[in-house]
Amino acid sequence: MSSTSATYKTGLTHSQKFQRRFSVGIRLVVAVLLIIFAIFPVLWIISASFDNSNSLATQSLIPANAGIANYQRLFNKDPNFSYGDIQYWRWLWNSIKISGISTILSISITTMAAFAFSRLRFKGRIGLLKAIMLIQAFPNLLALVAIFALIANLGDIFSPLGLNTHAGLILVYLGGSMGMNTWLMKGYLDTIPRAIDESGMLDGATHWQIFTQLLLPLLRPILVVTGLLSFIGTYGDFLLARVLLNDSSKYTLMVGLQIFTAGQFDKKWGVFAAGALIGALPIMIIYFVLQDQIVGGLTVGAVKG
Repeated sequence: MSSTSATYKTGLTHSQKFQRRFSVGIRLVVAVLLIIFAIFPVLWIISASFDNSNSLATQSLIPANAGIANYQRLFNKDPNFSYGDIQYWRWLWNSIKISGISTILSISITTMAAFAFSRLRFKGRIGLLKAIMLIQAFPNLLALVAIFALIANLGDIFSPLGLNTHAGLILVYLGGSMGMNTWLMKGYLDTIPRAIDESGMLDGATHWQIFTQLLLPLLRPILVVTGLLSFIGTYGDFLLARVLLNDSSKYTLMVGLQIFTAGQFDKKWGVFAAGALIGALPIMIIYFVLQDQIVGGLTVGAVKG
């Protein structure tokens, strides 16, 4: 009897080990496939940036005529290459400047708005929250003509906020991002116990002091997450910037790179890939620097405290 029991336990142990190994093997296979799926487009862009043929039809993952000619053309270092008014570093700086200012203003305004909606009780609070969500659900593409007309008329009254200005574009970006950011920030604030507010009130603190000295330090993870999302969304925007900006010196990076693919029979895919590769570096640097805060904001904000 004991021998049968021991055999059964041994078989059960081997079966459990096999199931664990099989499960780990399946996960590894899926992980490798996902990594390949994510890395392959990046490798292809890197390959295209060093391919001097400027043709997608003949491009391979390992280019036969690899070189740095596309980067020289991008930075106006090739005297034999002339392709419009190329101001790559200005375009990159414009994108970083517009995205940075939009993100800072958006986070500053939405944080205070979220505090009001989460902690204060006033007439019309629920209605305003629903209105913000309803407006946010309206497709931006359908509002493009209205946005163009609004900025054009605003420019007639106050020219620094009109068409072909970075301030006008920032104003549009603010209107598009604050709704969702307010909801995200409010959801995070709702997870913070109100006992913190009450303890501050007992010590004689005002609402502003409670917000700046007690709650704001606790909001750092969600501030990083919403800030990064806002920055990426603004940095990668093409449509609004293309419609509102018409001066080459004021182009953002996405609009400027479009110059290289605008020609019907003269597309410079290699130069485009080189510019896109360098343009992705600021986002990558920000992510690697703030990755711990990003993970903290996404996980802590998902738990109801």
